[in-house]
Amino acid sequence: MAEPLADRVIKRIGQAAELYHRLVMLVAPAGSGKTAALQDVHERTAAPLVNVNLELSRRMLDLTERQRALQLPRLLAEIVGASAADVVLLDNVEVLFDVSLKQDPLRLLQGLSRNKTVVAAWSGSIDGEHMVYATPDHPEYKRYPLRDFLVVNPEAVA
Repeated sequence: MAEPLADRVIKRIGQAAELYHRLVMLVAPAGSGKTAALQDVHERTAAPLVNVNLELSRRMLDLTERQRALQLPRLLAEIVGASAADVVLLDNVEVLFDVSLKQDPLRLLQGLSRNKTVVAAWSGSIDGEHMVYATPDHPEYKRYPLRDFLVVNPEAVA
């Protein structure tokens, strides 16, 4: 029987504590149980669970498009830093891929993971040695080598 996703995330959180970037990416397509797994981890560890789309949108409502692009890294750091917890769970991170915001989502998450362990849900897939978001013909398409972070993927055998 496959190990539950939340158990695999908790195991990776322990492993991440020893890394330069304490980043755990929960990589799976939309609707595959990432949010449920993060909610389970939240209940079992008391780590704060943040809906990034909602929190960033609230903070950027009164900003111009240019201000949003410039201030997003600081605002995201404030959201993550608001908790004294050593582990933060980030769900619904799609806003980070918005082309108008001109951000590098993985770099943002890696920066946040220097001072805290960050577990982020990534709606995408693993393609060989790469983590992928969207399809190559989509404007938000991103493809990153699998390095400098840990991955939990429901399809992968534990």
